[in-house]
Amino acid sequence: MTVPTTEVPTSDLPTVVIGAGPIGLAAAAHLVERGIEPLVLEAGERAGSAVREWSHVRLFSTWAELIDPAAEKLLAPTGWTAPDRSTYPTGGDWATLYLQPLADILGERVRYGARVTGVSRLGRDRIVDADRDQQPFTVHVAYADGTEERISARTVIDASGTWAVPSPIGADGLPALGERTASDRISYRVPDLKDPVVRARYAGKRTAVIGSGASAFTALASLADLAKDAPGTRAVWILRRGISGSTFGGGAADQLPARGALGLAAKAAVDNGHADAVTGFRTGAVERDGDGRLVLVADDGRRLDPVDEVIVLTGFRPDLSFLSELRLGLDERLQAPVELAPLIDPNVHSCGTVYPHGHRELSHPEQGVYLVGMKSYGRAPTFLAMTGYEQVRSVVAAIAGDIESADRVELTLPESGVCGGAGLFDEPAAEQQADVGGCCATPTPELVQIGAPAPAATKEAQAGGCCGS
Repeated sequence: MTVPTTEVPTSDLPTVVIGAGPIGLAAAAHLVERGIEPLVLEAGERAGSAVREWSHVRLFSTWAELIDPAAEKLLAPTGWTAPDRSTYPTGGDWATLYLQPLADILGERVRYGARVTGVSRLGRDRIVDADRDQQPFTVHVAYADGTEERISARTVIDASGTWAVPSPIGADGLPALGERTASDRISYRVPDLKDPVVRARYAGKRTAVIGSGASAFTALASLADLAKDAPGTRAVWILRRGISGSTFGGGAADQLPARGALGLAAKAAVDNGHADAVTGFRTGAVERDGDGRLVLVADDGRRLDPVDEVIVLTGFRPDLSFLSELRLGLDERLQAPVELAPLIDPNVHSCGTVYPHGHRELSHPEQGVYLVGMKSYGRAPTFLAMTGYEQVRSVVAAIAGDIESADRVELTLPESGVCGGAGLFDEPAAEQQADVGGCCATPTPELVQIGAPAPAATKEAQAGGCCGS
């Protein structure tokens, strides 16, 4: 067991980076470039452990948007060359061709099997004010071999992401009744249907897909492809809101073409009759029928026909448990930094338009700690790697004392082509009409085949200027 020393000046201590994913490793590269020693703590056994868990999924960003400039400079002397910048890698490609080589260059600055269990100030819990800012951070680590350590740090950059905490089925943010006991038939990941075991799980089966983002699009399109080779494969798409012109994303209006194409591919797949959509359905319970299949029950009492499997893709949330002794300033809705939250709040907009932001928007009452990457977004969706790269460039500049560079944040993110507050879309139709004059009104909950003629309410939403893509 190692305990920190108080004799080393805080400025000589390393900056601890939590997570050896894309943003954590980029932060380490920027720290090295600034002459600041990083120590990256990764709970997994390899770089990009979380990314490797969705290694079969193709990103909708090109290689040009997935390589951090400081990281590329660090890799260049080794003879590493970037893949074709115009192509789209899978998660596996990203991890093996870029993240692992970058971690290898950092060498002993990256520790694997190192799970952070707590962060605080040396000798100060969150209550104590006295000399708080003068104390180094103390980071508690549990290693895979069972040993523990306390590490002193000058600053802490938490880039641990949100992958480990998927949101549950329940529309109230809590697990639906029966969700835990039905876990043998529920997955919270996009299935890898190239894996024979996974393929057999869904082939010829009726599967409910819950969610409305890119992951749900991917799952729907994948199941539709499976249906071509495995008759009887069927998807039921569960939506908490109605179908409108924005349901499948921005399509051709999306400034990330592959992201727009993903929504269009999902629409084409379900238009061919491989899936039905249940709208306005907020799951409250999961029950089993006599054959062991699952029956989803809505808060309003509606019951769906039994399904064999359920894929839950309702987003992720940050694990804040190991930061409980720090004084964080987090938005009460998104659990994102309070200055960043208004820029990314889906209750306000979902256009993909995020204003440039850096160390100031990511700072907290506890000076010297930063949440970056996907974790900085809290529960908000649509995070892009290039956002995280610019975040850590600004944060590291601030740590180095170069405030001029830290404040010079310039980032133009591609718009999704979908505008409107996602939070408003989730409200009952009557409330929306009162709030926004009927614009984007949710159709009455009903079962529709997406390829069939649209109900009147849906047609009106598509024609309206404020919701149409």
